[in-house]
Amino acid sequence: MKLTIEPLTHEAFAPFGDVIDCDGAARHYTINEGYAERYHDLATIDVAADGGRPLVNIFRAKPRMLPLRITMLERHPLSSQAFIPLAPVPFVVVVATPGPAPQPRDIRCFKTRGAQGVNYARGIWHFPLIALEPAQDFLVIDRGGQGENCDVVDYSELILVG
Repeated sequence: MKLTIEPLTHEAFAPFGDVIDCDGAARHYTINEGYAERYHDLATIDVAADGGRPLVNIFRAKPRMLPLRITMLERHPLSSQAFIPLAPVPFVVVVATPGPAPQPRDIRCFKTRGAQGVNYARGIWHFPLIALEPAQDFLVIDRGGQGENCDVVDYSELILVG
C-alpha cells in the first residue's frame, strides 16, 4: 500500500489536531508599539490529564529518505503533542484517527509548507518525525508527569510513504 502525500491544510488536518501557522490564526493583532504581530491561540495544548504538566523540548530529527516504510504508529492517550519547525523546511506527517489500532487504509499523510507545525490531538495515532532535510530542529510541546503516555502499534504490511 502506498500513501498519497497530501498538502497540509487546516481543513484536511482538523480530525487529527491543529495546524500551527500564521495563516490559521483565529485572531492576530499588533503589539509592542507596532513592532510585532501576535498570532494568538494557534493550538489546543492538552497535557493536564492525571496531573500532567507542559514540557517544552527541542527535538533534532535526522532526515529520512522517501519512499519510507511505515512500520509502526504511536499515540499519546493522556495529551496532545505539538511539533513546530525552527526553520522553514517542509516535513512529512503520517496520522490516523483515535481509537483502536488503525488499519492501513485509515492512515493519511501530509507534507507541510515549511512554515507550518502540527499539534496532534490526544490519542491521535502518528508516525515519528519525518524530516526531509539534515538535522531539522523542532520545538516540541508535550506532557510531563506520571502515567504511561505512549501506545505503539506495529505493522507487518508493506505501507510506504512517497
